Amino acid sequence: MSPDQLFPPRPHRREHIAEALQDVLTSWKLNPAALVAVTIDNGANVVKVVQLNKWQRMKCFGHRLHLAIGHGMDDARVTRAISLCKKVVSSFSYSWKKRRDLAEVQIQLGLPSHQLITETATRWGSRLLMIDRVLEQERALSKVLSADMKTRPLVPTWQDIEVLEAVQKALKPLQDFTDALSGEDYVTLSYVRPVLHLIRPVLHLLNKSLLAPAEGESALCKSIKTSIVEYLNNKFADPPTSDLLDTASFVDPRFKAKYIPSEKMDALKHKVISEAESLLRYNDYGSNCVP
Repeated sequence: MSPDQLFPPRPHRREHIAEALQDVLTSWKLNPAALVAVTIDNGANVVKVVQLNKWQRMKCFGHRLHLAIGHGMDDARVTRAISLCKKVVSSFSYSWKKRRDLAEVQIQLGLPSHQLITETATRWGSRLLMIDRVLEQERALSKVLSADMKTRPLVPTWQDIEVLEAVQKALKPLQDFTDALSGEDYVTLSYVRPVLHLIRPVLHLLNKSLLAPAEGESALCKSIKTSIVEYLNNKFADPPTSDLLDTASFVDPRFKAKYIPSEKMDALKHKVISEAESLLRYNDYGSNCVP
């Protein structure tokens, strides 16, 4: 039987999506009682679907991180510097002559023969890559842009460079684990609690190695870090989400109780044992749920 026969196409109304997902659980002989949570973004339709099915919603950490970084860079100085970066990249993207001149100047200055990188709006990491490349090629870019009266206003000022360096320094520590937390081919939920402890200064000492403001950093860099931390703390602070993250880390042999407050351990152990016993009682659910 084809997928269209199993699930005939219907309008993408919230009620229909919710019903279709219930049908999928039944078709795959999955126990609805064992469904821990559904990871989604902020789309109003999918949020409503989860509510209709009375499932626990787990906010996508990668999506939240993207929003947190955008929130952290909500500063007029950053907006100006990022806008300038985009204009610089565009000026070379649409001019083969400028790309040719850039290649020549790169050789003269002994810089890597790298092309500029265009930002993708939905991927915060692409913004960091764009900034990295502009900073790397700043001397060559300034020389090529200043040679043309039309593009001379695009030459980054020292203030722009300072802002870009502050953004780069604030976001660099986040780059390494973003891909791991956004993976699709392996379990990622249990990773979230350890990482959140790294960026929640009030919860774990390891915060000092990541987003904690460091001595010698600019005020802007510290402000970006603090804003990102506060945003994530707020979004993952609700009790159901916090409990789910604790449970995921506790049952993962890589982490166990390492990132869980000691005062929560007794209740957490009781909860895990109860859920395990509940799953055992439903071990033959699949053979009974379908006629």
